Amino acid sequence: MTQTAADASQSVQTNPKQSQDRRWRSVNRTIRLNGNQPDALIETLHAVQESFGYIDLDAMQYVARELTVPLSRVYAVATFYHYFTLKPPGDHTCVVCMGTACYIGGSTAILDSIHEGFGISPGETTPDGKVSLLTARCLGSCGLAPAAVFDGEVAGKLDAATVVEKIARWADHDSES
Repeated sequence: MTQTAADASQSVQTNPKQSQDRRWRSVNRTIRLNGNQPDALIETLHAVQESFGYIDLDAMQYVARELTVPLSRVYAVATFYHYFTLKPPGDHTCVVCMGTACYIGGSTAILDSIHEGFGISPGETTPDGKVSLLTARCLGSCGLAPAAVFDGEVAGKLDAATVVEKIARWADHDSES
């Protein structure tokens, strides 16, 4: 069973500096290296994101308490920057490029097809937790437009049907295992 950030922070709250959870040790190390200073907020949120894959309310409360900053500031920073996510990621990730070349090449049609086929929009994860859909301002692969990144691998010259097929294979393959 996977322990969530909420579960882990519960155990950390009782004895934060002595936690046996290596993910929280990483976060605590970042906090300590920066002297528990409020100006380490972004770096600490990066540590939480890296450790857990997302930043939940319990983690934000913990960071706010340790850095002595208002929870509202932690939440504001976590929601302002695109890098941070407040929801657990799916097992697979599809990032569709929305740069000019990709936009002209049909990236909006790709997003529409994904929404039709799987019921998710950018920033969302399928209800079964298998696929997260994200967008990027530009992947820097304009010669491959429209392009997307599937689990860290760039693919180009895409059309809506190809992308939907790829995501469907993830869903079919994972349900067989």
